[in-house]
Amino acid sequence: MVLFPEEADVVARARAGRRREFGTARLCARRALGALGLPASPLPRGPRGAPVWPEGVVGSITHCDGYRAAAVARARDAVALGVDAEPDAPLSARALEAVASGEERRRLVEHRRCRPDVSWDRLLFSAKESVYKVWSPLAGRWLGFEDAEVTFEPPGEGPRGTFHATIPAAPTGIPLPRRLRGHWLSRDGLLVTAIAVCPPPPDRMERTP
Repeated sequence: MVLFPEEADVVARARAGRRREFGTARLCARRALGALGLPASPLPRGPRGAPVWPEGVVGSITHCDGYRAAAVARARDAVALGVDAEPDAPLSARALEAVASGEERRRLVEHRRCRPDVSWDRLLFSAKESVYKVWSPLAGRWLGFEDAEVTFEPPGEGPRGTFHATIPAAPTGIPLPRRLRGHWLSRDGLLVTAIAVCPPPPDRMERTP
């Protein structure tokens, strides 16, 4: 795949596998932009690692072994997007300790009893990654795993479900609610989570400082 110079500079010293991941993820993003009727353009990496999207566009990119994806929307239709994909495999005990609060770990035990076919700890990690991808471009601040509390709605029998995340208040004037709603999918050995934040109603926008 062909990268713009600004993109090639980002992975110039990376290993070959990392360059392929980066390039194919950018290819997904360009295809998504094309579906919106927008031309191909460079997507360099911003100061916190997220892609810098063309003006008037919001989006999110994810990649893991064997999977790449991108989601984009016009800024008039979405405030922010977050998407993350992970292998459907358990986290290490050390990683889980860093990702989940005590209450979250307790709930994961309950979910495993209902649906042992899903790696709930990894799904929690993915959900928090999606939350971060929504938060970071808007707030311009770091968000730690401990700063987002995620709850999954009681799992059914299907491959998909819904989760909610409670996050800190965003800086004044940022149209980001404290409670986000996302969706997850478990399929073909992968876990995918996604969040779309819609613009506030016009009357609320008028009252925003």
